[in-house]
Amino acid sequence: MPSALSPNKLRRPTLTKGLAGWFLPNAAPRNAYIELDAMLAGLNTSLHTDTHTSHIYSCAATEKLYALSKQGEDGGMVTIIGQPQWKSAHLATIAAEASHSAALAAAYGENSDAFLEQIGGNFAFVIIDSANGTVLTGVDRLGHFPLYYCQTSNTQDKGLVFGSSASTVLAHSGVERKILPQGIYDFIYFHMVPSPASIYQGLSKLPAGHYLKYSAGNIEIHNYWQPRFSESSDKSFHSMAKELRPQLKSAVDRAVTDFSTTGAFLSGGLDSSSVTGMLAELSEHQARAYSIGFAAEGYDEMAFARISAKKFGVKLNEYYVTPDDVVDALPDIATSYDEPFGNSSALPAYFCAKLAAEDGIKCLLAGDGGDEIFAGNERYAKQGIFEAYHKVPLALRSHVIEPFTQALPSQINLAAKAKSYIDQANVPLPERLQSYNFLNRHRPEEIFSSDFLAQINTASPAALQQRVYQLPPDASTLNRMLYLDWQFTLADNDLRKVNHMCAVAGVDVAYPMLDDELIAFACQVPGKWKIKGKNLRHFYKKGLHNWLPDETINKKKQGFGLPFGVWMQSHQPLQELAYDNLLKLKKRQWLNPAFIDELIDLHRNGHAAYYGELIWVLTVLELWLDTHFSNG
Repeated sequence: MPSALSPNKLRRPTLTKGLAGWFLPNAAPRNAYIELDAMLAGLNTSLHTDTHTSHIYSCAATEKLYALSKQGEDGGMVTIIGQPQWKSAHLATIAAEASHSAALAAAYGENSDAFLEQIGGNFAFVIIDSANGTVLTGVDRLGHFPLYYCQTSNTQDKGLVFGSSASTVLAHSGVERKILPQGIYDFIYFHMVPSPASIYQGLSKLPAGHYLKYSAGNIEIHNYWQPRFSESSDKSFHSMAKELRPQLKSAVDRAVTDFSTTGAFLSGGLDSSSVTGMLAELSEHQARAYSIGFAAEGYDEMAFARISAKKFGVKLNEYYVTPDDVVDALPDIATSYDEPFGNSSALPAYFCAKLAAEDGIKCLLAGDGGDEIFAGNERYAKQGIFEAYHKVPLALRSHVIEPFTQALPSQINLAAKAKSYIDQANVPLPERLQSYNFLNRHRPEEIFSSDFLAQINTASPAALQQRVYQLPPDASTLNRMLYLDWQFTLADNDLRKVNHMCAVAGVDVAYPMLDDELIAFACQVPGKWKIKGKNLRHFYKKGLHNWLPDETINKKKQGFGLPFGVWMQSHQPLQELAYDNLLKLKKRQWLNPAFIDELIDLHRNGHAAYYGELIWVLTVLELWLDTHFSNG
């Protein structure tokens, strides 16, 4: 086991790419540079900055700005961040010879209605079209970069404020900073606050694959991209499976700019092993990978990481996270986010990124996305079992099966299982995916105070999921679940987790599994090939058979899950950290004090891992609130 990481205080995240600006049609602020400096402090970036002024005032911070000119007049400003990929050779040439912002300006000038069809990769952009009094701002198909926006509260100088972080937008003098009660409820439901809302009243964020159009004081949100899933193929299973490995290799190659300073997260699972293996094949020198372990039964995957590292000749760097690490780092990690963020795997992701940074790595390759693209989550296969019930004729279900099952004594184990199966099967998708959600296992009135619930729409999370679930045209049940996870699990959760923790640790991150071409390839793989019975990622495993280690292909999925609930049972400092914050949360009068007491008892005497997760979520919430809203 390696020695502990250097104990210096967590650094604030430094964004290597970011946007910050505003659009005021009627007046310019008196202290524009002061305003911009305040927003940049929220963005916390050392990027080169510039301003652009005309009869419309706007500012932005990014790597480069580009003036948009129309008929000899100063027509506005264009900027784009990230690693955009241009579909036409003409635009790619402009990007290479001038800048990506210049290429965006050219695309917009050629076709202002369809310019987004020319852009792929990961990006966020802003176009201020002064001639038309319009602002366009958007994010890429999978939402690699967050983009927050808000209309200013001053009705006389009403305009739009935008930025790559909530803190950036909130730093503008025209934006109020106030907690949105619905955001608290949504956070406890999702363990993060999903787009398009935020934890702040009046402050929104763009979902993946969307852009905003602001004109004449009005905001319109448009979904500009939807995946096209295929349920059949002209190619054979074998021929498509042979394409997978070169597709992966090309995706990793496109993600790397400097092999000498690039490493890989390596959990030992399918995706991190695939990315690490391809990095090793492409690198001229020995590739480096970074793994996190836990001294807790059922959580440690280090043995699988070592197997993959040995197979591909990779130098593996290991670190074992301890309960004391959690006690020391959690307060800083929880409060470093713009919004409360309750994914407990953020902490091991941070320690892994920090280990890499101290080893001289500048960019880490992450395997996030493979499960959501090639169908690797257990809930996908499980839903097939429930969906099979709906193939039974409705009359038979309603008049025979369900009355008979309900009449059976609950004491009979088989009867209880049958009732549970029917109850879950009768919950429609995608709500059924949330069967184990804390807020579905406990009534809202049990958890929250009546005054708090009076401000909440408890049906909002389910309605949001249903709306996103229905977006892909002509998609199967499996592919709708995949797309749902692209938004909630990837864009609003995993990417926010890994991006931010890498920024705090001081390294960049890239996601080869989310490469445009690889996603397009995955969309052409029929769903019946992705999952075969209960065999998750059937196509993927067959495609990489005899390349990935057999142990990796056959292992049970775990990930970077933190054994917080298990550790908390016996580690006194962890208990004190959690209980102190739960006590503070009681005083906010949002949750019923009796439920918090019950939660502690359920953790001690019931399911430690399950209820430990809720204790983590509430602890993170209070830590965040205590720093950002100390008065409650």
